[in-house]
Order: sequence, then C-alpha cells, then structure tokens
Amino acid sequence: MDFFEKVKKQYDIILASQSPRRKMLMEQTGIPFRVLSRPTPESFPNDLPPEKVVLFLCHEKSRSFEPELNQKGLVVITADTIVVDRGNILNKPSGAGEALAMLTQLSGKGHDVLTGVCIRHQQQTILFFERTRVYFRPLEKEEILHYIRHYKPFDKAGAYGIQEWIGQVGIRKIEGSYLNVVGLPVERVYRELRKLLG
Repeated sequence: MDFFEKVKKQYDIILASQSPRRKMLMEQTGIPFRVLSRPTPESFPNDLPPEKVVLFLCHEKSRSFEPELNQKGLVVITADTIVVDRGNILNKPSGAGEALAMLTQLSGKGHDVLTGVCIRHQQQTILFFERTRVYFRPLEKEEILHYIRHYKPFDKAGAYGIQEWIGQVGIRKIEGSYLNVVGLPVERVYRELRKLLG
C-alpha cells in the first residue's frame, strides 16, 4: 500500500483553516484531507518575537480540537502567516487607509513572511515555521491604490497577496519558499506528514 492509499484508509486529516489559498495548496499535495475550521482569537502576548508569535497562534488554533485528538487516525493541521517589517508585525489591515500605509511602508525594500504550522496527531505535536524574504520594487501610490481598489486585500497580512496583481508586477525577488508567502509551506508540510504517518 503506498503512502496516499494508507492515509486515505487509516487517517482523517483536517486542515483547520478558512483560507481558500491554504485549501488549494493542500490539495496540490495529493494527500486526502477535509477542511474544518473553528473560530479562534488571533491575540498573542505582546512580548513575543515574531518567530514565537506564529508558533503560538497556530498552536492556539489547534487547541479547540484537543478533545478529539485521542481518536485513532485523527490529524489536525493549523497554520498562521504574518508579515514582518524591521521587527514589526503587519496584521490584516482594517481598511483602505491602513492598507495604503502598509504597502507604502513595504515599497522599495525587503520584508519577511513567516508561516507557522502545527500538526497534531494523538499525543504528538509538530510545530515549525518557515521564513521567506520578499522584496518589493518601489511602488507608485497610483499602483497601490489600484491594487486596493480592485483586490481589497483586507483579509491578508501585510495587505497583499503575492499571487495577485501586486505580486506579479511589484515583487522583484524572493528568497525562500513562494508557497510559504501564499500561506502554507507545502514542501515542509508534506515532508512532516510523510515522517509522521508514513
């Protein structure tokens, strides 16, 4: 029995995320899973460095599944992505004005995108994060306003989606995983699931 057949027969993998982008990326692994998200507060202690913030948030998202984790075969995957500019976390913008301010701040320089992932199966917890460095070219205000008006990036950390227009015309290079910036470091998730379940 190959790995994919084994997972299909023996495991119930839940991707606990409302993100359509994470669902799409997970589908591309070929690993059978279902989506089931539960509301979780996205607050965190103010003294945590960004690397610890993503680990804290994705672990918190998994906690609502703890009563079911003793079920044989249940695997829960949670993730959280943040944008970090010079140590400051840029969350989802509250509106067009904040989105404009964030993208103006990111224009013409590099910033980090961190995605934390938590994989839980019975008593086992795998917790990790991946970092990608993203470089915007200098953006004109007109370009930023066009993007905000047409794409309304208010559900995205740092006010942008790399897979959207702004990423295609405004990002000159990245260092690290592109898919990590989209929202899930697929290669690492796949590798960890192979180790855990294979």
